[in-house]
Amino acid sequence: MMTAAACLYAGRVAHIRHFPFRHRFDYRIWMLAVDLDRIQEISGSWLFGHNRAGLLSLRDRDHGNRDGTSLRGFVEAALARDGLGRFGSKIVFVTMPRLLGYAFNPISFYFCHDAEGTLGAVLHQVKNTFGDQVGYLMPVAGAGVIRQRAEKRMHVSPFFDMRGGYRFALTPLEQKFTVSIQYGANAEKRMTATMVLDRRPWSGAALLRLLTEMPLVPFKVIAAIHWQALKLYLRGAKFHAVPKPSHDAVIAGEGS
Repeated sequence: MMTAAACLYAGRVAHIRHFPFRHRFDYRIWMLAVDLDRIQEISGSWLFGHNRAGLLSLRDRDHGNRDGTSLRGFVEAALARDGLGRFGSKIVFVTMPRLLGYAFNPISFYFCHDAEGTLGAVLHQVKNTFGDQVGYLMPVAGAGVIRQRAEKRMHVSPFFDMRGGYRFALTPLEQKFTVSIQYGANAEKRMTATMVLDRRPWSGAALLRLLTEMPLVPFKVIAAIHWQALKLYLRGAKFHAVPKPSHDAVIAGEGS
């Protein structure tokens, strides 16, 4: 379990579409992991600000209820609804912060622990490029690799319909953080997304070094999404109109 107020994770993310034809891409990425109760310990300099301007910043209105209310309150309410309230003692949020005022997060994570430090739930917060957001809250069953599943409830890619569901396999926040997401419908495997990230300590020097190694990552993420979408379209992938959102803010999934 992460014991510092914050740390950095850097590595690569890859997407493989298996349907209607194979299409693969990958790129470098980095994320911030921060204890929501200790965020003020890393805020206050020109490098990073919480709910204020900085080279990097984390704005509560970008996540959670998206109305500026606390992220802790958002997660606590979701945990209580699903009978997981004891795991709101420590919440570690993993996301890409704003850089120069901009960020887009296809997925962020809230790792939820009890008073003894046991990880009991993960809330996966998914965004699409159409301004929609959904959370998948799933319990953690046992130690080791975390395996979870949930039905798809939000339109993500215009080249997939709404059928199917997700299977998640991820590791706790240790020296290496890995995530695998399998998306399919019935027996049809449609997409696999993976992240393999290595932990780095939080410091001003480490942050500047990371920004030098991987400059403008939030801008590259949104550009890559649209560039890959154009290539899929030109290859003949079927376009699906965006349905009107009708899902709850947080959907309950299952641990396995």
